[in-house]
Amino acid sequence: MSDDEQQTFEGTDSGASKTFPMQCSALRKNGHVMIKNRPCKIVDMSTSKTGKHGHAKVNLVGIDIFNGKKYEDICPSTHNMDVPHVKRTDYQFLSLNDDGFISLMLDNGEVKEDIQMQDGELTKQIKEKEEAGDQFIVTVLEAVGEEAVVGLKEMNKK
Repeated sequence: MSDDEQQTFEGTDSGASKTFPMQCSALRKNGHVMIKNRPCKIVDMSTSKTGKHGHAKVNLVGIDIFNGKKYEDICPSTHNMDVPHVKRTDYQFLSLNDDGFISLMLDNGEVKEDIQMQDGELTKQIKEKEEAGDQFIVTVLEAVGEEAVVGLKEMNKK
């Protein structure tokens, strides 16, 4: 490469995968797994015995961690399934905009405003607490490039 050539990169990331493989038999209840390309929390799991010519099968029932839908899958116990990297973070609540976007304060003092709330019970609770002037913390789950607010808790009063 000569000195006058310059490479430009439009955008980069770490190149890390959003999931990692895990053997079906190693999955556990209350763990996470990808079912039908959705990150799910395992709520029920059972293993069937090996047949005359086959493998033991694992029956998985999972609930999508973002929208609450129920998914089921059957996988041979020796095969691998994708497990999402799930990150749970607490942020201080600042405000909820009219268009449904929530403003949160990060630990370093910066403001995060890229999460949209879905209509539901949690959104109603947040609106009620905001109108009452309460200060509280919201819990955000992040997996496979999606983020959603999944809970809230009171701030410690000093």
